[in-house]
Amino acid sequence: MKNKMEDIDKLIKETLTEEEAKFYDKLDEQNVFQMVGGLFQGRNKWIMYLMNIMTLILFSFFVYCTVQFFNTDITNEMIKWGLGSVVFLLGVSMLKVFAWMQMDKNAIIREIKRLELQVSSLSSRMSE
Repeated sequence: MKNKMEDIDKLIKETLTEEEAKFYDKLDEQNVFQMVGGLFQGRNKWIMYLMNIMTLILFSFFVYCTVQFFNTDITNEMIKWGLGSVVFLLGVSMLKVFAWMQMDKNAIIREIKRLELQVSSLSSRMSE
């Protein structure tokens, strides 16, 4: 399977111009660290900075509530601090899910661009 993909990539690169080939190389599959770095690029990078700041704040509140939970002996206060811990941890989790969804969206967009290049390459080859 790997050889077929490499053959297809080689065939596509042969039909593309030099500029298109460079663009095609930039669309190659990324590792997790590159995907995380990609979150902080583009038009909406300010949202990711805001989400990370909110994640730190919510995590700090979670740690505070957890410490207070273990420092009290009164059952009603334990319930309040425990509920606060759960709510803040859920907030952190939802923000992390948002970030993973953005990474997935970026990967899908990258694959769609690759498909567009492949289609344009094949159409130019068919018109020759």
